[in-house]
Amino acid sequence: MPPAPAPAADAWTRFQPWRRVFEYGFWLLVTLVNAIGNIITVLIDVRRTGLDVAAWEPVIWELSSGLAWLALVPAIVWFTRTYPLHWDNWRRQLPGYLLASVVVSLLHVMGMVGMRMLAYRLQGGSYDFSPWLPNLGYEYLKDVRTFLGMVALVELYRLALRRMQGEARLLDAPDEGVPADPVDRPERFLVRKLGREFLVAARDIEWAQAAGNYVNLHVAGRDYPLRSTMAAIEARLDPERFARVHRSYLVNLDRIASIEPLESGDARLHLVDGRQVPCSRSYRDALRARGAPETRPGAGNC
Repeated sequence: MPPAPAPAADAWTRFQPWRRVFEYGFWLLVTLVNAIGNIITVLIDVRRTGLDVAAWEPVIWELSSGLAWLALVPAIVWFTRTYPLHWDNWRRQLPGYLLASVVVSLLHVMGMVGMRMLAYRLQGGSYDFSPWLPNLGYEYLKDVRTFLGMVALVELYRLALRRMQGEARLLDAPDEGVPADPVDRPERFLVRKLGREFLVAARDIEWAQAAGNYVNLHVAGRDYPLRSTMAAIEARLDPERFARVHRSYLVNLDRIASIEPLESGDARLHLVDGRQVPCSRSYRDALRARGAPETRPGAGNC
């Protein structure tokens, strides 16, 4: 009998090898298209008004601004991941985002002015940004819109990824009768992915990681975001099977291959699939008491 054909890879699996290429390429393309558009516009305005501006100057202005924004993308991605913005918390998060917009604007201005000064010096001239205070205010009025636009793009992309990969939630209690799972200790989670719904057994969760207002449930190489806190999800999982190992991590004990002590007093957990999860010193002794194997520092995992 011929072997059964392998199941076709879904959209999420097919996207993974290209994910970083897409992400880097997206920001590079956006920066390049925006810079070219602005350069053409500025050159047209210069010609119309008859300003004494060399053709290379608008190129330097726009490329320096674009490169400065490009350098800030990782910081903006980190900030939005650490302090996620949602409909139910936007009022609380708004002051932090406004402060972040000021910091981002200052970094953007410092970066682009530095690049312009260098470029003008190479051309035998000088670039003057003074008066600084009015110019910073002018730049901020532009930068805050760019910052908010980038935040919106990052959040829309994350929403698309969650829809592609799937989001987990607790099973709802039935309108009538006894629920299939205990409300305080669910045995399954409901995962919605691209319009379809699946049940994921709680025992199949390998580890969980806190991420802002979500907890990512790691199951068979996928992360399913669950709208919850780490403390809330820890209280709902079986304490005989799961253990908190870090402020932001919870692990299925059956998935731990070994514990590697670190000189700092913390530890590194080696899981059976080769993944590594941090374990803080405050949880390490309790984990050892539950029988997880420990290796010597630098000895590797079992």
